[in-house]
Amino acid sequence: MTSRRELANAIRALSMDAVQKANSGHPGAPMGMADMAEVLWNDFLNHNPANPDWYDRDRFVLSNGHGSMLIYSLLHLSGYDLSIEDLKQFRQMGSKTPGHPEYGYAPGVETTTGPLGQGITNAVGMAIAEKALAGQFNRDGHSIVDHNTYVFLGDGCLMEGVSSEASSLAGTLGLGKLIALYDANNITIDGSIDGWFDEDVGKRYEAYGWHVIYGVDGHDADSIKAAVAQAKSETDKPSLVICKTTIGFGSPNKGGKSACHGSPLGDDEIALVRKELGWGHAPFVVPDEVYAGWDGKAKGAAAEKEWDGRYAAYKAAHPDLAAEFERRMEGEMPANWDELSNGYINATNKAAENLATRQASQKSIAAFGEMLPEMMGGCADLACSNLAMYDGSKPLSREVSDGNYVHFGVREFAMSAAMNGIALHGGFTPYGATFLMFSEYARNALRMAALMKIRCLFVYTHDSIGLGEDGPTHQAVEQTATLRMIPNMSVWRPCDTVESAVAWTAALERKDGPSCMMFSRQGLPHQERSAEQIAAIRKGGYVLADCDGTPDAIIIATGSEIGIAQDAAKALTAKGRKIRVVSMPNTNIFDQQDAAYRESVLPAAVRARVAVEAGVTVGWRKYVGLDGRVVGIDTFGESAPPEELFKHFGFTAENVISKVEETLG
Repeated sequence: MTSRRELANAIRALSMDAVQKANSGHPGAPMGMADMAEVLWNDFLNHNPANPDWYDRDRFVLSNGHGSMLIYSLLHLSGYDLSIEDLKQFRQMGSKTPGHPEYGYAPGVETTTGPLGQGITNAVGMAIAEKALAGQFNRDGHSIVDHNTYVFLGDGCLMEGVSSEASSLAGTLGLGKLIALYDANNITIDGSIDGWFDEDVGKRYEAYGWHVIYGVDGHDADSIKAAVAQAKSETDKPSLVICKTTIGFGSPNKGGKSACHGSPLGDDEIALVRKELGWGHAPFVVPDEVYAGWDGKAKGAAAEKEWDGRYAAYKAAHPDLAAEFERRMEGEMPANWDELSNGYINATNKAAENLATRQASQKSIAAFGEMLPEMMGGCADLACSNLAMYDGSKPLSREVSDGNYVHFGVREFAMSAAMNGIALHGGFTPYGATFLMFSEYARNALRMAALMKIRCLFVYTHDSIGLGEDGPTHQAVEQTATLRMIPNMSVWRPCDTVESAVAWTAALERKDGPSCMMFSRQGLPHQERSAEQIAAIRKGGYVLADCDGTPDAIIIATGSEIGIAQDAAKALTAKGRKIRVVSMPNTNIFDQQDAAYRESVLPAAVRARVAVEAGVTVGWRKYVGLDGRVVGIDTFGESAPPEELFKHFGFTAENVISKVEETLG
């Protein structure tokens, strides 16, 4: 019978061989965590390699994603569709095995990791989703949602602030099915951490409300197994299992040192490792008996079959709940979604309310929350300002498991990265709110959502200098422009209740990436539109007000500046000028339209163009051209009432008129 150490050594060999072949990578972490991984995957992890998307599988997250060959080796050895040839293509163009684990490449990779701290935070989101989904769907005698979220993390993850935010929240919520195994090897890329990270991690996590298991030998299978079993038995608190390991275990000259952290071991050292471990096989060769010891297909099929039986009984007893569960796990909209959403948009247009768009957003949340019970909301301690809650919001807590809202506290980064985990888990469409300025704290989580192409809705209010007296520390100036620059991000800045409703609808429907929605603090006027114009909002930019014949000039605006553009257009029309007003609530979507549509909105023949937005001018030149003008703000704001700020910085109809007349000569 193959020994446990030999099973773990297969991970070590594949990891050092793949890194060496690529001449790039991180061999130390997978070699150090191999024993931890062998025990978890062979004794505890409930998964099916033949069906990586099985609803009730345990989730495994490698937070210290630089050790990516660990998860690639695990997936290959246990029977996922990841071949030895895929491992040989580690870090190569177009492979399933990129430098860090990336969601959507190799089956079984639950999330993209690498930016340290975000993996554990994604895992917290997954555990939140598991708890809420179980609370909403499980019934007496029928437990169809019952799985754990396991995460490996290292010293670097624990230094990143986002892991502290997320771990504090996890303890508060009592996420008892979250188990983190800490690879405590005392080494980061700069060497021994004693000079920059000497805190007592266990005591910190006890203070967060976690169950902490100390003194685990990360290279002793029995010690690891006992610790994980103890962690599983604690269901009221998340668990941290502190495993003392040696980075690069098995390497005589580089083990325990930073030398094996982020560089290939080298052929000579690899030969010594093979001798040290007793692994007498050529590179990328794994004996059949080792494969047999790892093969998880039969065990996984049996586990899923057992769940299938439980689910069949549940479906027979609760057919409507089962149908809803399946719809939500597949991420599909209700059958009558188009009718419901269009009905809401039309009703909003008919109501013609003059509201701050943050108020319009709250109305949309309430309306769509009734239509889509999968909406899982949250806020970074600003619900009364962001208006992210509605009457149907039910906060999740230690005691309440069937909630649909998370009080994230003042944790913008953790909120956003946890939203990513909620979306990846399935069953929920997460939305989270804060002031637009504080998107800066969360920026990398937004980038990760876009990179993974997942449906997350980031709600940002107080979107400009229009928030007023709080001053430049809170006044978003450059944020909208830079968020638009993130590839695959869809950024909405609606001007009234109707555009807000359309923005929410489009964001909820989008399956291939996240959306940001920027809303105003101040009240904005309702804009009259035809049915055709309402439909055109979805195209990102459209003609809101027009003239007969070819325009003399075009004014382009977004959000709170649409009203200013309209006032300027009316005054110019009274002077005999032919003016078109274009509302562009989403430049990302407008840029994706075909050339004919873009020309119909912004005809090339009309060179006199002015863009108006209360933010930096970057990005607007491609719409107004070298001969056009941009009314924006390329400085920080000031502390003053909003109306004074808009006048001071030139966001007035008079200034827009002046700029249009400049372009006309």
